[in-house]
Amino acid sequence: MSDKPFKDLKVLDFTWAGVGSFIVNYLAWYGATVIKIENVKRPDITRCSPPYKEGKPGMNRSLFFSWTHPAKKMDMTLNLNTEKGIAIAKRLAVWADVVVESFVAGTMEKWGLGYDELKAINPEVIMLRTCTHGQTGRLAKQPALGFTLTTLSGFNNITGWPEGGLNELRGAYTDFIAPLFGGFALIAAVDYKERTGKGQCIDLSQHEASLQFLSPLLLDAAVNKRNHKNNGNDCDRAAPHGVFRCKGEDRWCAISVFSDEQWMALCKVLGFPDWTKDSRYKRKEGRYEFRRELDMKIEEWTSRKTAEEVMVEMQTAGVPAGIVSTSKDLVEDPQLKQYHFYNTLEHPEIGECSFFQSPPFRLSDAAAEISTPPILGKHNNYICEHILNLSSEEISDLKDQQVFD
Repeated sequence: MSDKPFKDLKVLDFTWAGVGSFIVNYLAWYGATVIKIENVKRPDITRCSPPYKEGKPGMNRSLFFSWTHPAKKMDMTLNLNTEKGIAIAKRLAVWADVVVESFVAGTMEKWGLGYDELKAINPEVIMLRTCTHGQTGRLAKQPALGFTLTTLSGFNNITGWPEGGLNELRGAYTDFIAPLFGGFALIAAVDYKERTGKGQCIDLSQHEASLQFLSPLLLDAAVNKRNHKNNGNDCDRAAPHGVFRCKGEDRWCAISVFSDEQWMALCKVLGFPDWTKDSRYKRKEGRYEFRRELDMKIEEWTSRKTAEEVMVEMQTAGVPAGIVSTSKDLVEDPQLKQYHFYNTLEHPEIGECSFFQSPPFRLSDAAAEISTPPILGKHNNYICEHILNLSSEEISDLKDQQVFD
């Protein structure tokens, strides 16, 4: 394997929660030296998020924090509400090639750590800033987490049934969209700096990034003045198109038929029962019109088989199908295991765990480095001694002044 592409890159990480951490992971997985800045009284919120190993809470026991931080990072606790804490942060900003933050707009400026201030002391610095609405505009200072943003971006509004009621998406869905844009924008900025020597500031609005996944609905509303109506699992371009009950407790398989060829393939899998010869089902339009009764007939067949059997038989025949996976299914998924998506590591506080994720892409000439998450404040002394070149007396004085609290 060749050297990791970001092996010489130094990153100062002020992010917390999901989006910012995921963005920094792209660099950390492939060699970047990352210093994560936290505060003892207000640590990364995912440190305080369940589940915990053996159900025992603790700042270094959250499995969710481990999931969001599977790449090697140093951790420093710094009180940015003190002058000396800010001074330390500025010295680290001079050291860094990249600074990433995910606070509400104006927070970094409050500490004198905005892009203009950092650029004045480090002209080539790259800064990525990610928050709900971006750094400018009437809502720039409106705080939110992905749970709120998922609703604000319209995702909850399109997940429901025609008879009314919304099915809220579980989790902070937008937290897994925005990093895709932020990560590759940051990589592009790093590449640009290598070629030109110039840094820049990236302003990532998580709201705007999320709307990219709803572009067909936005276009329909803008051009045709149509507002989306909830239709459950229906698709006006396919029938049958839904999730079908299978053998076992709460087991399901999704099946989608978009063409007459796929319909005939499905009929063959079912053994061409008499009802499949009904002329109403010959064309897609008829299948869509009578989709409710069609779904019931198909479910009579699927309910006698396991979800895995239904999926394999349909896929083998060329019919799009897939099981509705549970968490247990995903942990045991043979494809994910073959790709070594899950990694078993020894965590210093919670012991051996097998949930550390690999990056969702592989580089042919550089292996990703998977690591346990940083222990809160573990690297305070190391950073002070080896990066800031502070003496023992200076470090002791900073501790006395609660700069690391």
